[in-house]
Amino acid sequence: MNQPADLPDLTAEEQRVLGALLEKEVTVPGSYPMSVNAVITACNQTSSREPVTSYDEATVHRVLRALKEQDLVAVTWQDSGRRTLKYVQTIAARHDWASDERALLTVLLLRGAQAPGALKTRTERLHPFADRTEVEACLARMATAEPPLVIQQPKRPREQDHRWIHLLGEVESPDVVPTGQSAPTEPGSDRESVLADGAEARDLKVRTSYGAVAASYAEALTDELLDDRQPFETWLLDRVAAHATDPATAGPVVEVGCGPGHTTAYLSAAGADATGIDLTPEMIEQARRRFPEGHYEVGDLRRLMRPTSAEGWAAVLAWYSLIHLAPSELPEAIGSLVRPLATAGWLVLGLHCGTTVRNNPRWFDHEVDLDFVFNEPAEVVALVEQAGLTDIEWYRRGPIAGRGETTERLYVVARKA
Repeated sequence: MNQPADLPDLTAEEQRVLGALLEKEVTVPGSYPMSVNAVITACNQTSSREPVTSYDEATVHRVLRALKEQDLVAVTWQDSGRRTLKYVQTIAARHDWASDERALLTVLLLRGAQAPGALKTRTERLHPFADRTEVEACLARMATAEPPLVIQQPKRPREQDHRWIHLLGEVESPDVVPTGQSAPTEPGSDRESVLADGAEARDLKVRTSYGAVAASYAEALTDELLDDRQPFETWLLDRVAAHATDPATAGPVVEVGCGPGHTTAYLSAAGADATGIDLTPEMIEQARRRFPEGHYEVGDLRRLMRPTSAEGWAAVLAWYSLIHLAPSELPEAIGSLVRPLATAGWLVLGLHCGTTVRNNPRWFDHEVDLDFVFNEPAEVVALVEQAGLTDIEWYRRGPIAGRGETTERLYVVARKA
C-alpha cells in the first residue's frame, strides 16, 4: 500500500497504542493522561480489540518513544504526589480530525477492517452517530480528503457490506483484501451482517420476533428437558445445580435469555436458587404463567447485575442467548456475564456450531425476521480464555434427528478464578 504523504506510516504496535490513547481520552477522561501501565492495560484488554495482544512494558515504552519522536504523543507529569510520567496523544489535533472522523479512526486502529454497521455499534461511546447513513457519509468524506484517511475494501463473497480500513499504516489482518486484488473465497457468510442496520435495529427484530412466537415457542419447548429427551443437556444442568448447592460454591444462579423459563425451572427443581431474565416481555409473561413459583424478570444480558442476595452469581447460563449477536459483540457480551460471577462461579454457554448466519422468515407458523449466528468452538473458547476464566471444558454434539435438529451444538463451561 502506498502511504499518503503527510500521514504517519504506523506499525501495528503504534496503531494499537495510539488507538488506546484516543479511546481512553474520550471514554475515561478521569484517568487521562495515561501512565505506561495504563497504556499497557488499555492495549491488552480482551474486549474491543482485534487481535488481542500481550504487550509488555518494554514494548510499550519503545512504542511511546517512537511516537513521541514523530510528535504523535507528548509527555506530561502528574501534578501532585509522586511524580509519574504520563502520555497524551497529539495526532488528532495535528491533523484536525473532527469528532466523527476521530471516532471512526480510533475503532479502525483498534479493530482493523470493519463494515459501516459494525462501526456504528462500536463508536457509540466515542461519537453519537444517529444511524448507519451518517457513518457512511463520514467514511466517504474521509476517503476523499486530502490526503485520504480511509479506503473501502472490495466486497468478499456473501458479504452484504464493504469493509473499510484506515490509511495510517498497514492493516495486517486476514480479513483485509489489498486494493487491486480479488477477495478469497471462504465458507459461511458475513456474520457481522446482522449489524447492517445497527445493534438497536437488530435488538428490536429479536424482541419482536420472539414476542410474536412466545406462546407457540413455549408450547413446543417447555417440556424438552423432560423424559430424557436431551440427556446431555440435563446432565450438564444437573452439574450446574450441584455446583450451586455445594456448600463450598453455593449461591444463586441466573439464566440470561431464559425464554419461557423451562431451563430456569429445571435448575430450581434440582435445588438451585435460580432466576431467569429475558429481553422479550412476552417470554417473561409465559415463564411467569407456566412456572409461577419461579423468579423471572425482563432484562438484558449485556447489563447483567450482581444478585441482591450474594456477592456474585454461582453460575451464569447463556443458554442459546448469544446466538443473535455478531462475533464482534461477543467479547463485550461475555465480559458482561463474567463480571458479576462470584469467585469460583461458572459461566455456561450454549450455541450453534458453524460459520454462517441463518435467517428465519417464518418460525412456529409466525412471520418473523430473525437471524441466527453460528460460532466455531475455537473462537468461543478463545473468547472465554481472554475473559480470564479457567478450567474450561467444551463439548460439541451432533443434531438429535428425532427432535428435528439440523445443527451441531456447542456447550462451554468455565470457572472464574
